[in-house]
Amino acid sequence: MAPFGFCSLLCAFLVAGAAPAAALTTLVPRGATWRYSATGALPGPAWAGPAFADAAWPDGPGPLGFGESYIQTAVAYGPDPANKYRTTYFRTRFDYAGDPVALSNLTLLANYDDGFVAYLNGQEVARRALPAGAVDYSTLATAHEGGGYEAIDITAAGALVSGANILAVEMHQTNASSSDLVMDLELLATAGGGAVIRGPYLQRGAPTGVTVRWRTDAPVDSRVTYGTAPDALAWAAADPVLTLEHEVTLAGLAPATRYYYAVGTSAAALAGGDSSFTFTTAPPPGSPGPTRVWVIGDPGYVTAGAAAVRDAYLRHTGARGADACIIVGDIAYTAGTDAQYQAALFDQYRDVLKQVVLWPARGNHDVLYAEPDKDYYDHFTLPTAGEAGGVPSGTEAYYSFDHGSAHFVCLDSEGSPRDSTGVMVAWLRADLAANTRPWVIACWHHPPYTKGSHDSDNVGDSGGRMRDMREQVVPVLEAAGVDLVIAGHSHSYERSFLLDGHYGLSTTFAPGMQKDPGDGRLDGDGPYEKPTLAHGVHEGAVYLVTGSACHVSGGTLNHPAMVLSENVLGSVVLDVSGHRLDALALDDAGAHRDSFTIVKGGAVAAGPGPAPPTLRLLPASPNPATAALRLPYVLPAAGRARLAIHDLRGRRVALLADGWREAGRHEARWDGRDAAGRPLPAGVYFAVLQLGRESRAQKLVLAH
Repeated sequence: MAPFGFCSLLCAFLVAGAAPAAALTTLVPRGATWRYSATGALPGPAWAGPAFADAAWPDGPGPLGFGESYIQTAVAYGPDPANKYRTTYFRTRFDYAGDPVALSNLTLLANYDDGFVAYLNGQEVARRALPAGAVDYSTLATAHEGGGYEAIDITAAGALVSGANILAVEMHQTNASSSDLVMDLELLATAGGGAVIRGPYLQRGAPTGVTVRWRTDAPVDSRVTYGTAPDALAWAAADPVLTLEHEVTLAGLAPATRYYYAVGTSAAALAGGDSSFTFTTAPPPGSPGPTRVWVIGDPGYVTAGAAAVRDAYLRHTGARGADACIIVGDIAYTAGTDAQYQAALFDQYRDVLKQVVLWPARGNHDVLYAEPDKDYYDHFTLPTAGEAGGVPSGTEAYYSFDHGSAHFVCLDSEGSPRDSTGVMVAWLRADLAANTRPWVIACWHHPPYTKGSHDSDNVGDSGGRMRDMREQVVPVLEAAGVDLVIAGHSHSYERSFLLDGHYGLSTTFAPGMQKDPGDGRLDGDGPYEKPTLAHGVHEGAVYLVTGSACHVSGGTLNHPAMVLSENVLGSVVLDVSGHRLDALALDDAGAHRDSFTIVKGGAVAAGPGPAPPTLRLLPASPNPATAALRLPYVLPAAGRARLAIHDLRGRRVALLADGWREAGRHEARWDGRDAAGRPLPAGVYFAVLQLGRESRAQKLVLAH
């Protein structure tokens, strides 16, 4: 999708944003120390002014108040819980060394419950949830819930002075029995009009629209200019509300059309306007594609491995780029804080996200917070009303979207009800019933089948979420003709046969659950074929675990439903065109670790055909191994085949197969023992496959 090559994209990482940073000064930070008076009376005349003596008042860091879990300083509400103090008073001092006249913005960010009046050096500068005119101790506020920080422009008040300043606020309750009180203010001074510090990034893409989001270091208005050439941004969409978190939807776009854009304010562009700030709208409904999707799982650490996985994908995709990016959870380790999202997602993948619409699924580390920290849903704008296709879900927790010939369903295995009679599965049934696209691809975080760093057989692992998705959700998908299911959570790569009807433990897996027992590879056993062009009921699906975008953490990797299981860093590239789907697993060096193809309704569509049969020793799994490993191999013709294990000196230490075998795919197992049944020491060994005069070798690592 990108209009420039890999080298240009890497260079773009070095020039984040497009405008020099504005001069931003935090005069009063969130969580600042405030003195307060909670006595049930007005502190005295001119209590908000610079000359008032507040040394005897108690103090503490914000947020201050009571009744909320995130309160840092508890403020008294009086001896009678049914008749609490109506008004509480707060003051904090700060110094400003600059010239107030040079400021372009002075912004107050207020976290409050219920109503307040704020004063700067005794002059009123802001009022919320209180009537106009004079207020006193007994004045009641209208209801307002605390938690968020509302941006209020107080530039015009002209109350800031060079030197010492006093910020004061009186907080009013809605009634005498109010259950909570919240007060925390942040004061920001800006010279230059704001700078982009996150994004821009693309959300909720559709054939005729897309949402652009970004963050600035100061509250400013929002404006996106866009057009079909980078030097001709002829159209604009704007929002006059001052904010740090900017969200502008571009509507009325042409399907399957490349646009260029810039983000900024009504006064100036702050980022964009060159050929790297671009996106292509989704094709019109019914279009056969092609569609490319980059899938990453559990990318939440900033590591050299994560950067290598990203760069390997960029080298592979080149100028083609992707049409969508799916992240199957655990986006920000370890606690899903705002800073962790910034580093792991918005910084690490910045130049991908400004070109490709992001579709996330929530993982267990993507925590939901009450303010002041931000949570998963604060960072994304996801469909709730079918804006990108599918049936409206009414929630950002789970949703669907269409692109080309594929219908994508993103479910919430972490926090939404997973039972077959719950609201999420009820919506899923309705959404699948309404779908007219031939391909159905589902994604969520907790895999139904895995023996990686998590074990889908263990009901105590992840609170039974893997079991629930397998038992309650997978049958619904298979009855609707699902083709591919993608999950993360286990920090490995695992890929199944074409399956149907496996809803129990791994010990219940039977050959009859394999709709096709082959490897699905064009250069192997051939593609998986599904006879129905659209949604053939119970014709099989491939189940994919890709949770290793930034780290790996092992496991037995021996689930019998899997063709291949590897403890490797990597990501997955999906290509869907017409009635053909191709998947490619890339590792952090760009090597092709796995691939499979699914075709519907007949012969393989245009593309590379199967290679001539050759002798192949397929990747062992798990490798490294702590228990028995599987060694699949393919014989191009019938004959005497020998598969042996050799040590580093070349000595044969075990013989796994030796005899006549028919042409096709076979599998041997090695338990780490020698020919006499004795455990071998940890180290490096080689599997050697021989057929006639041909041989193939593969390095194995035995770990204990």
